[in-house]
Amino acid sequence: METLVNLSRLQFGITAMYHFMFVPLTLGMTWLLVIMESLYVVSGKVIYKDMTKFWGKLFGINFVIGVTTGLTLEFQFGTNWAYYSHYVGDIFGVPLAIEGLMAFFLESTFVGMFFFAWDRVSKKQHLLFTVLVAIGSNLSALWILIANGWMQNPVGTIFNPITMRMELDSFWSVLFNPVGQAKFFHTVCAGYVTASIFVLGISSYYLLKKQDLAFAKQSFRIAAVFGLLATIAVIIMGDASGLQVYKVQKTKLAAIEGVWNTSQAPAGWSLLAWPNQDKRENNFNIEIPYAGSLILTHGLHGSITGINELIAENKQKIIRGRQALLLLEQLRKTHNNSPELVKQIQAQAADLGYAMLLYKYTDNINNATAEQIDMAAMSTVPNPLPLYYAFRGMVGFGASFLILFIVAVLLSNNKSNIMLEDRTKFLKFALFWIPAPWLASWCGWFVAEYGRQPWTIYGILPTYQSVSSLTSGQLAFSLTGFVVIYTLLAIVEIWLMLKYAKLGPSSLGTGRYYFEAKKV
Repeated sequence: METLVNLSRLQFGITAMYHFMFVPLTLGMTWLLVIMESLYVVSGKVIYKDMTKFWGKLFGINFVIGVTTGLTLEFQFGTNWAYYSHYVGDIFGVPLAIEGLMAFFLESTFVGMFFFAWDRVSKKQHLLFTVLVAIGSNLSALWILIANGWMQNPVGTIFNPITMRMELDSFWSVLFNPVGQAKFFHTVCAGYVTASIFVLGISSYYLLKKQDLAFAKQSFRIAAVFGLLATIAVIIMGDASGLQVYKVQKTKLAAIEGVWNTSQAPAGWSLLAWPNQDKRENNFNIEIPYAGSLILTHGLHGSITGINELIAENKQKIIRGRQALLLLEQLRKTHNNSPELVKQIQAQAADLGYAMLLYKYTDNINNATAEQIDMAAMSTVPNPLPLYYAFRGMVGFGASFLILFIVAVLLSNNKSNIMLEDRTKFLKFALFWIPAPWLASWCGWFVAEYGRQPWTIYGILPTYQSVSSLTSGQLAFSLTGFVVIYTLLAIVEIWLMLKYAKLGPSSLGTGRYYFEAKKV
């Protein structure tokens, strides 16, 4: 069974990782295209129209392959996570359905208008199409992240002992879930940073090659300003997301910070440590006093509950939840739907998911040993080591982006006699740093998703209980297929991006740019 769960998680994780190669760039490029085309509409300068068309070409390549890789993710909920779909489908399916109807169709329709309506409508009408593409792509992210935010903080729902499923109690609670809202703004702003570094880096390549300098400088300047604003927004929304983790995901927070024993206020912040899960302590720890409370609560009053204390608390939840699970089993077998029995189960339903953790260690939870209960309690906190360094990797990348964009803005507005194209060291670094925002995003998603373990729905449904009844052979076969096909798609994406990025605006065939002029 454990192999089945691990293969299911691996397949979904790899599929999501491939898909998320394309999502951040799509989210950010749409608004960069809006800015460029707005400048064209306001100024009438053809260079801004060419910028919109050229960067739109790279956006189009990314969009098409992104859609292809994303479609399979939703199907996997039915194929690989059937019990999850059965147990929480009433809630999780709502934002996914709205995303398809409201956002994906809007985005897809106006993407076509963006590419094929340049000579068929006025400048302002075409700009409206571009704006709607941007709105559609970001609305799509909104509903997906509302669904994901609910998995992290399952509000607005109630357990029904009769149907033995979670049911939607308040749509508005799910929609305005603070975890989902913070996650949405943090994620889309990270996409804006990704697109900005993408445009900045490729523009730096043209400047290094002394190729299409006017085009490259304008693209560089727009990306630098937009990227700086986006990076500041990412930092602000990352802080907001951290506040929500502090409130509702204490096990994730303790693992991220490597806190084994409760750190009383004012708590310090671990700058560098090596968490040791076997010894349940840090091999070493360099700490900044008071910084933990300041970061997490913006004051000196915040304590951080330690992993050891959380394991002890969760052990009690498992014991209480086992009683609710046994009552539920009694209801199922006897079909005794008495209001009193239902009321008893609902009163203890908050801990029901914790009792389900025992199924990983025994089929008969009524006879679960003390050792098995201890193992289930230990499993409620993920391994701190990878979380600790993934989080700090994300933060480190974020700091580098802030410095990069500050310098880029200053250089693009430099009044000295040194031309931007002569700042070769910085331009080489900007080009080299193009992959960095993807690495930062993967670190962030690893923190969010691995940090939620052992839960599919935090505190409600264990990952171990969520999978479909498949064989390991079936999963291995489909996993291999996904890896092969998605790797080929990634190679196609990179090849096309490199091809058109090297050609630059000459690929538009206007006769105004570098390679066309060379031929003449």
